[in-house]
Amino acid sequence: MSIQGLFYIIAVILLVIAALPIATRGFSLALLGAAFALLGYAWPVITA
Repeated sequence: MSIQGLFYIIAVILLVIAALPIATRGFSLALLGAAFALLGYAWPVITA
């Protein structure tokens, strides 16, 4: 599995957890998941 695929899997897991009614203090799991998705999408550009 590539690092790009790992970032996408982490993003999906974080977004699914963010959809659950769990109270998180101080940070948003949805924003963190979106950041990992963006990182996975931009990985070829970052590493080129």
